[in-house]
Formats: sequence, structure tokens, C-alpha cells
Amino acid sequence: MTFRPLWQDGWIRPALILPQLIALLRNPTLRADGEALLFSAKSFAAAMLAYFIALRIGLPRPAWAIVTVYLVSQPTGGASLSRGLYRLMGTLAGALATVAIVPTFANEPVVCSAVLAGWIGLGLFLSLLDRTPRSYAFVLSGYTTSLIGFPAVAAPGAVFDTAIVRVQEIALGIVCAVVIHRYVVPRPMTGQFQAKLTATLHDARKLACDVLNNVSESSCRDDRYRMALDLLALRGLATHLLYDPVTTRLSRLTLRALHDRLAHLLLLLADVEERISLIHAPGMPEELAQLLCKVRSWITLDTPSDRVTEAHRLLQNALSFGHADEATLIDGLVANIARHLAELVGLLHEIERLGIEVNAAECATEPFQGAEKTTGYVFHRDPMMAARAGLGAAFGILLGCFFWIWSAWPDGGLAVSVLGVTCALFGNVDAPVPYVRKYMLGSVYGIAISLIYSFTVLPRVFEFWVLIAVLAPAFLFGGSLQARPSTAFMALGITLTVPILVGLGPVYGGDFAEAINSSIALLMGVGFGAATMTLFQTVSPDTAINRLLRLGRRDAAYRVRSRVSAKAIWTNLTIDRIALLRPRLSLSARPTTETIDMIVRDLRIGHAVSRLREQFDQLESEPLSTIQVLLLDLAHHFDRGSPSVDELNTQVEELIARIVVGTGAHRYLLDPLIDLRFALSSVQNSEARA
Repeated sequence: MTFRPLWQDGWIRPALILPQLIALLRNPTLRADGEALLFSAKSFAAAMLAYFIALRIGLPRPAWAIVTVYLVSQPTGGASLSRGLYRLMGTLAGALATVAIVPTFANEPVVCSAVLAGWIGLGLFLSLLDRTPRSYAFVLSGYTTSLIGFPAVAAPGAVFDTAIVRVQEIALGIVCAVVIHRYVVPRPMTGQFQAKLTATLHDARKLACDVLNNVSESSCRDDRYRMALDLLALRGLATHLLYDPVTTRLSRLTLRALHDRLAHLLLLLADVEERISLIHAPGMPEELAQLLCKVRSWITLDTPSDRVTEAHRLLQNALSFGHADEATLIDGLVANIARHLAELVGLLHEIERLGIEVNAAECATEPFQGAEKTTGYVFHRDPMMAARAGLGAAFGILLGCFFWIWSAWPDGGLAVSVLGVTCALFGNVDAPVPYVRKYMLGSVYGIAISLIYSFTVLPRVFEFWVLIAVLAPAFLFGGSLQARPSTAFMALGITLTVPILVGLGPVYGGDFAEAINSSIALLMGVGFGAATMTLFQTVSPDTAINRLLRLGRRDAAYRVRSRVSAKAIWTNLTIDRIALLRPRLSLSARPTTETIDMIVRDLRIGHAVSRLREQFDQLESEPLSTIQVLLLDLAHHFDRGSPSVDELNTQVEELIARIVVGTGAHRYLLDPLIDLRFALSSVQNSEARA
């Protein structure tokens, strides 16, 4: 950023000060720094408020209230409230489970440790199946069990009192964090959601424009598949909208309907993209090319009212191209292409209307009125991979327990406790070790800061307000790091370590030997967690990619065999799988767009087959048996790779030829068969590119 000089001939030029000051404040880097500092200041205020109240009401371990504040705090008020509620539910479940497990197996430390490890693994398993922000509750149930349960294995008699106190401390931290972030300079989630939605709608229109203008195919596909990540981000933001401190509430039906349209748009663009090149082919009517030009012009109109008026004209024009009684193959192709262009216009019109409804505050509470049932985001859930992660975490924790019990290490309970926390917090990703390393680095910084505070600063502090002042630099620094995604995990190592190791309790009780032993136990727990997670919880990108592709082919085979259409459900599920594939493909040698094309083409084949099945009741025995053979061969192709795509294409082309030269009784099959032929040709194109 460059600035003009604010002075001339030795005199200040006031007229330039304000504009340049505004430009400086709008700088993205400075704005991000300001948001991070504001978040850090609010989190520190909530932590000190929780600490003060904990001291006043006599809680024995007020440091846990401080830790809870930093675990719950989020940049927006809605996210902080939802995270706080999920943490409270998880804490209650974990405390109840610990109180039930530890006394029951008090005389069998190994069995008790195994049951506790199994509970943590179960929480991780359920969190991976949920895949929404609610999964935090399952993670925290295991987190709480680890913190309370393993230290209590050696002293089971005090587990009930420990659990009660821990729940009180955590509840206090949650309340303070929610109050501060919700009412002190609040940052609503609704504005962030609407900004993301506006950008996504703009990208959707741009993608449609690029496809119609026949822009670079690879570029279009890559941008289109990147939009799947935007839809996943919108789904995550929408989860917190219910808890947002705003006066208007967005209609869930409208949000689900908008997602359904955007997800279908990504699939429809792939269909349109393959048909654009045929519009100017020999034998095609000039009117079809004119229709394409009109659609291109319509997308570029600036005024929404003009687009609404023109959309109805385009729809009428496009639908006039074909009917169910096309006489030739060219007529069928023209009708098919015109239908897809009409569907694109109608879909973009619906998306714009729903987007206006969501963004307009006065219309935000109106429920969506549509003929179709809305589905909304559909999450891919893989019980096998979730069970693998849960069992891996439980087995790694159990190994740590064996070492602790075998060695009779006095601080082993703390080490295993930290090990369980590490496996619970970081076990929800394919490769958790890089994040654990950042957390461990932050823990090292936290240990160094704790030792300096415990034995240099705090012995000279005798007033609470002075204590706040001396703690401010460390916690403000850690909080500002926590607000930045690149340093968030390292910041957790600081903000979770300092309150515990410093021993922020009712009175100062610094013990150097205890601090060193606790620091060693903490580092041992995190380091052992990284080692076991490498062995039992790490999944390579190619393994995860192959698993997703294999499940996609399995579902495609099921769709070919099933009479149940569920078009929106399968489309939304595929969009979620694309969102899961993209970040993994960036870590793999596989080509990104070609690999995702494989799962998209399977979905397109499934939709074409569903349209064919809708006509089964009207078919006579001969064409019905022929189509059933085709569908059986398609299912075998997805199951075992044979017959080949060329053989399937030959079958479809023979069916199309029989329908074209035959009577008009089965002309309604031509359009879905053309869709199937295009979808199968996309398989050949993908294989050729690969």
C-alpha cells in the first residue's frame, strides 16, 4: 500500500489524513490483526472473570475455569454459545461415565484403564460419525473422562467429588466465555454467513457463465469442485446461526432449498459443459445456437428485475424445442440440449431468488414455499474408518496405561491423562501428527512461560489486580495466536498449559520439583500420543481417496439396482464427498479434477438410470427386458469393472437406434437414454485424460 505525503512545503495537509487513515484501517492484514487482538482481549477478560468468581465461591481448582474459557471461546458469539453448550453436555456425559466406571473397577487398575480408554475411543467414533459442530460434545465426553478418570485410578474414593468440582469449574468457564463474547463488542455469525453466501452465489453465476462461454474445461471443473468446499463451509456456519445474538432467524427450509439448488447446479454444469460443443455441430438448428446466445446474455444482465423478466421468456423459448415425440436422433439431441439450458436458467433463477430471501432481513423468517421436498446438506459417514480411529485411540491410550502401571510412575496418571486428551482432540483427522507437533511446540512454550511465572513473577504478587496485570502479556499473546488458523494449535499448547502448571489457585503454592515432574509428564503424554497416533490413527491420503471412490461406486451400483430415486440425497452426498476428496488430493499424486470426475460421472449415470426406471410401468415386455439387461450390466460394471464402458455404450446406442426407427410408443425413453450416453462418454473422456 502506498500513501501520498501528508505535508507540502512544511505544512500538514489535513484533507488527506482521513482518507488515508480509512484506507489503512481497511487493510486486510491490519484488520485481521485487529480482530485477533479483540478476540484475545475478550477471552482474557472472560478468563479473569471466571478466575475471580471461582476464587470468591471457593472452587479448589479455578485454573480449569480459565482453561475452559480458552477452549470454548470462538470469534463469533453464536459459535461460542454453541460450543459452550456442546462442551457442557460432553462434560456432564464424561463425568457421569467416569463416576460409573472408576468405582466399579476400583480393584482392577488394568481393567479400569481399559474401560476408560474404550469410552474415549467410543466418543471419538461417535464424533467422526456426526461430522457437525455437535461432534464436539462426543469429543469432550472422552476429554473429561481422561482428565478425571486416569488420575482417579490410584485414588478412586475421591472420583465423585473431583467430578462434581470439575463440572462446576467448567460450567463457570463456559458461562463467562459466552457472556463476554456474546455481549461485549459481539461478532454475529449471521453477517459472516451472509458474506460467505454472497460470494458463493457470485461464484455460481460466474461458473455458469464460464461453462456457457466454453472457457478452459480443466479450469471450469477445478473451480466447480472447489465450490463444494464452499458449500461445506456454509453448512458449518449455518449450524451456529441458531445460537447467534441477532433478532432475525434464517429459515432452515430456505437454507436447505438453497443448498439443494447449488448442489444440483454443480452436477448440471457438468451436463451442460459436454453438450455445448454439439450446439454448433452440423445438422443442429440455428435456433439452438441463438438460444445459447440468449442464455449467455441473460447471465450477464446486471439488474435482478431484468433477469427475472428475461428468465421466463428463455424458459418458454427453450421448452418449445422438444416434446416426447421427436422424430429423429437430431430432434432428440436438440430437445435434450434445450431442456438442460432451460433447467440451467430455471435453477439460476431459483438460486438468486432464494439468495435474496436469505440475505434480506425482512424476508429471512419467511419459510420457503416450494413444490419439492428440501433435503439440505447430506454428510458422508464411514463407520469403518470411524471405528478404526476410535479403536486406534483406545489401543494407544491402553499402551500408555500399561507402561504407567508397570513402571509405577507417580506422575503417570497425569501423563496418561494428557495422552487421552491428545487422542480425543486430534483424532478426527487423517494425519493428526502435524497438529500434535504444533500443540507440543506450544506446550514447550507454555512450560517455559509457566516456570518463569511460577518462580520469578508470582512470588512477588500479592494483589488480584496486580496478578491480572502480570498475566496479561502471556494470555493476550496466546489468545491472539489462537485467533489465527495457522497458529491455533500451537496457541492451545500455551493457553491450556500455563493455567495448570502455574497453579492458579486460591493461594500460591509453587513447588519446583512438582512443576518439573508435571512438565515432563505433560511432554511425555503428548509425545507418546504422537507416536501411537502415527501407528494406529494415521491414514494416508491415497487410502482415504480410494475408500471414498470405492464407496461412491458401491452407492452407484445400488442406485442402478434400486427403484428408489432420492436424487437430491445422492447429489448432496456426492457434493460432500467431493469436499472430502479435494484436500486429500492436494496431498496425493493423483490428478485432482480427473479423480473427482470419476465420482461425478457415477452420479450422472445414477440419475439417468433413475429417469429410465420412472418409465418402467409404461414399457412393453421386449424393450423392458432389453433395458433390464443394460441396467444389470451397468451394476456389474460398478461392482467388478466389466463389461467395459465401450460395451455399455454400444448397448445404449443400439437402444437409441431401435427407438428412433421404431414407432412413437417409446419415444419418451430417448431423452433419458441420451443422458445415459453422455454420462458414459464422460467416463471415456476421464479415462483418456487420466
